[in-house]
Amino acid sequence: MKTLIGGAIAVLLGVVGLAVFFSEFVALLAGCIPPVLLLGGGLALYLGFDELKDSWKNEEGQDAVVVEDDKAKIAELEKELGDLKKEK
Repeated sequence: MKTLIGGAIAVLLGVVGLAVFFSEFVALLAGCIPPVLLLGGGLALYLGFDELKDSWKNEEGQDAVVVEDDKAKIAELEKELGDLKKEK
């Protein structure tokens, strides 16, 4: 119940503060949006380029996943896990 009352008071103060300081809020928002877009766009470019490089590797005939090697690794890790459980 205390959380509900505290949340309601915070929302009320936030609305009042936004109404009083609206021009400052807009200036802050205008200053924050371009860097966020710049960083988000840079991250999207990096991830897209990385995905494109992966697709080029797969098209050149390199296998993306080798199932037998994965099964061997899983079996080895399960054995190690069993050994660790026995030690405790």
